[in-house]
Amino acid sequence: MRLAVYAFYGFALGLLLVGLRELLFGFGENRCSMTYMFEYPEYRRIQLPRRVARQYPSYGLYLYGEGSYAQETRGLKLTGAPVLFLPGNAGSYKQARSLGSVALRKAENLDRRIHMNVFTIDFNEELVALYGGSLRRQTQFLHESIKAILRLYKDRPDPPTGVVLVGHSMGGVVARALFTLARFNPRLVSLIITQASPHQAPVLSLDPYILEFYSTVRHRWATRAEDLRNVTVLSVGGGYLDFQVRSGLTALTCPIDDLNKMSVVATAVPRTWLSPDHISIVWCKELVLATVRAFFDLIEPETGQFTESPENRMSVLNYHFFRHPVLQSGGEQDAPVTFSAPPEAWKEVNTLRLFYSAPKEAEVKYFLFALSSRRKAYSHFHCRSNNMEMTSWLYGCTQMSGSVCVQAVDLSSQTELLPAYKAVTVKISELLSVSHLIIDASNPSGAQFVVECELQREESLTVSVQVPHVLSFGLTVSDISINSSGLLHALQLQDFHQVYQAFRITIMSHCKTTKDRLPSVYRLRVPWFREDSFDMASIPSVSEIYSMLHTSRPDNASSALLQLHTAPNCQYKVSIRTSFPKVLGQILRFCGPVLPVYTAVVLLLMIRAQLSSIKRYGHPVELYEDMSKSLQLHKLELPVLLLLLLLRQSWFQDVWSSLGLPVVDAVPLNSVVDLSQDPNASMQEWPRLVSPLLCVLGASIAFWGSTVLRAFVYFLSFLLAPLHRPSVSRDCGTLHRHSQILLIIFLSVLGGVTCGALALLVSSLLHLYRVLRLQMTERSLSHMLNLAPQKVFQKSENGFRDSDCHSKIKECNGSPLLTESVLQDVKDDLQLHFSLSTLLTLTMMFCLPSLIHWKHNLRYWVHLDPDPCWPHIVPVLISSVLLINCNTDALIRSKLMLNLTLHLLLPLCVGMLAFCPLHIYRVTYFLSAALTLLLCSCYF
Repeated sequence: MRLAVYAFYGFALGLLLVGLRELLFGFGENRCSMTYMFEYPEYRRIQLPRRVARQYPSYGLYLYGEGSYAQETRGLKLTGAPVLFLPGNAGSYKQARSLGSVALRKAENLDRRIHMNVFTIDFNEELVALYGGSLRRQTQFLHESIKAILRLYKDRPDPPTGVVLVGHSMGGVVARALFTLARFNPRLVSLIITQASPHQAPVLSLDPYILEFYSTVRHRWATRAEDLRNVTVLSVGGGYLDFQVRSGLTALTCPIDDLNKMSVVATAVPRTWLSPDHISIVWCKELVLATVRAFFDLIEPETGQFTESPENRMSVLNYHFFRHPVLQSGGEQDAPVTFSAPPEAWKEVNTLRLFYSAPKEAEVKYFLFALSSRRKAYSHFHCRSNNMEMTSWLYGCTQMSGSVCVQAVDLSSQTELLPAYKAVTVKISELLSVSHLIIDASNPSGAQFVVECELQREESLTVSVQVPHVLSFGLTVSDISINSSGLLHALQLQDFHQVYQAFRITIMSHCKTTKDRLPSVYRLRVPWFREDSFDMASIPSVSEIYSMLHTSRPDNASSALLQLHTAPNCQYKVSIRTSFPKVLGQILRFCGPVLPVYTAVVLLLMIRAQLSSIKRYGHPVELYEDMSKSLQLHKLELPVLLLLLLLRQSWFQDVWSSLGLPVVDAVPLNSVVDLSQDPNASMQEWPRLVSPLLCVLGASIAFWGSTVLRAFVYFLSFLLAPLHRPSVSRDCGTLHRHSQILLIIFLSVLGGVTCGALALLVSSLLHLYRVLRLQMTERSLSHMLNLAPQKVFQKSENGFRDSDCHSKIKECNGSPLLTESVLQDVKDDLQLHFSLSTLLTLTMMFCLPSLIHWKHNLRYWVHLDPDPCWPHIVPVLISSVLLINCNTDALIRSKLMLNLTLHLLLPLCVGMLAFCPLHIYRVTYFLSAALTLLLCSCYF
């Protein structure tokens, strides 16, 4: 039995470790380039009004500078465009140095004609992702900082009217929360760029304040959407290397027709095409360059300030973060183009494909594709070139003179920049006024490059392939072969639209000749979210691509698409199979934050199994037996499933709402939206199938965590044994009744005056001390029973037969009897209190963020306000103190309350599964109720 239990939980731990490995290390190394400072960075503190400094003593506002620029701005006589950086969870204000340094170098290259003043806020590195009580305070200080920044420009002829905000992580959420303030003027902020900011929902909902904050922000941006249409917001997600904030959470929840709200993943940003982790997204050179270039394009040369036109902002951001077309904002795309090249520079292409390699010598060259005879047979024209200069290179001729085009329209605006080359695809049916397509292959600088173009049929562009089932475990393979006669192919990956899916795609390419061939580019395209990813491969090669999604398909849109930019006349074989380790990684990415809920459920079930054993046999079972009996998935999942089915009935929903009951939480695995707002969203099959797996993973955490804690207690008892007298009584470590009352009063005062989590920590340590004393007593009794003669422990009617040994035992600890039953009582109490201590430790871990925040700000204030643990933690404090004196005999005598407790613990576990996955802080409420029931069972 023991071996089977250890094997089961060992297997569950193995699954958990495999998923963690894929989540943390399964996507290679960080390929971001580091940004370096050329001079020593300086942060000059901005003097704030006395009222603000007194109200926010732990916060500060700084101006970034380097070298001569830092000396010039000592007097705070500023002339640049203001940009304010907001750090995130535990972030430092010094993280602004990458943005500030690159902006300074860019301005120096422009001879300071236009430049930026980069400010940064010190939020005291607060853990706002775990403790939401500071978010409102940070938002208010941000408002005061913006007003202080604008006051620095009041003496300028054309002072700025607003500030551009760059927010990292929770700093981006705080930036959007500005618009919830009653006295905030929306005109002060017209552009917000957020980096890895969880806009959809918090990563961990450890207190109600963070959920209230998100609800307020979401409500403001939803109900006042029309008023905020002129505010441009760009959200950049980190991709798969950012395991702290998954990119699905970075999507903005705004009306579809509001084009000023944009979301993108870093892997899809032109000239970036990589995934930074949560911290490196701040200093990733590729992203910092894109941000700074966009800022300088947004500054108007006449005023030196950011443009106030929403259209210009949207156009510039689209250019730098989305398509990166040839023509920048403001370009005359519809203006006719004329050519002055001589007739010998023009050449008409009579074949379906063009391959041209530019010579080393400078040359003017134009290629013509006639469309008149090809409109019916071909639907698209595709062209690519590794000449990465984003200048106009594709035109549509509207007026011919012999073999020379006289007038044309520029079609280069549809060009996309890919990792190896630029490419453009145009629809021939949309070019009714165009007689010829013109490719400009001139190389005036003598640079060598390759141009490849072809006419394509739409039906030959896309091939559908069915992806294997997610439960095929990699045993099923979907193969497709492509005899590439073209430059572009697309594989429609049917039924690939859910985040729990993960595939290993192997692409083998083989060509007869590889001379002058451009590399292949493989692009996973997601129609419903800008999360495209790119891979580049030489020819021939064998490439492995792991394909996952950041967001599930919101509607019946098409599935994900794999675009293959291939070499002509080559063979490609694509094999698709499910990657089970990546599936586990995806499950942990989306559902990992709810594992503490399942751990708490299993621990509570473990205590229930112990109480049941005490009731039936008079003593609790061992840990391995306890865990084997407590994991009863059908008793947990079926009630939740039944509740979800009932909630689909309108009458039951009406009754549920009339009673004021909370919305049932769902496992966050099927959508990027906040599922707590939509109870019917949880009715999909997969979240309910994943829930038992999460329960098993949570049970493995509870099992091995308890094992490690048990070993820790065992070895710690060795260290503390010399400090205590040997004991052979089960009452070691107990408290007198008046001591318990005084201790409860002390802990209540301590929690109310300082921090509720601090009082809980003290009570948990006191209960741990009780466990340590029982551990020392159990070892002492076992040692004495092993060393003493057997006759000493044979009882007579009047006690022990060996009076000398009896007297010695009395000298040790005044106990009249020492038998095997005493040792068994101590072992039973040790098992019981160890389970209670484990439960208290988990409760303490849920409250730990508020304790860390309180300790971090202790020099500013003693009382934590607001305190998410107070006052509802008081029942836990009372129960933890009074349960110190509890033993198994007291539970055996409590027939009525013990039966009631056994019947109520299971509904509490079901309630945790139903109402805590998206509201983790509620676990403390359920554990408090469970501890109160245990207390009543001991005393009533």
